[in-house]
Amino acid sequence: MILDSTLKNVSEKFTHFNLYVQDESRFGLFTRNGRALTAKEVKPICTYQNIFRSTYIFGAFSPINGDSLVIELPYCNGDNFQIFLNELSKKKPEELKVVILDNGAFHKGKALIIPENIILIFLPPYSPELNPAELVWLNMKRKITNKIYKTMEELKIKLDEIVKELITEKFVKNLCSFDYFFI
Repeated sequence: MILDSTLKNVSEKFTHFNLYVQDESRFGLFTRNGRALTAKEVKPICTYQNIFRSTYIFGAFSPINGDSLVIELPYCNGDNFQIFLNELSKKKPEELKVVILDNGAFHKGKALIIPENIILIFLPPYSPELNPAELVWLNMKRKITNKIYKTMEELKIKLDEIVKELITEKFVKNLCSFDYFFI
């Protein structure tokens, strides 16, 4: 009975709902090494930089319609997660957003204020393979593998280019549409 009245209130406030998968990932000046093409039996020599400065990309991706929100923030913590939730809430405010995410401690912080048009659903602990957002980061990181960025500004510019080029509605739908969302 309580659930029925909750659903009725939700249906009166919002014109439609959408499903999102959410995650965050670190991108930094430390060189991400990957495969390189060389002649047979020749060990590849790749440029390498050992600098530990980084930024974080927060993202939410809809496997239903390919909608997304990607924001670069300086830290991965509760305050920045709150900023991300607020921005997600402002995007299509008439939409109820059901967000699937991992169990990061800051995702459950007591100081968090979850906007009324967002519902959080947590994945089981230690199960990144269930979150399609992880595949978005994998594809983004492939674009910066074996490359050196001298400054954080240079890296941020490249990340912005990658987001604009890579994260399209078609890309998000193709990558994030896990079968278990459509059962």
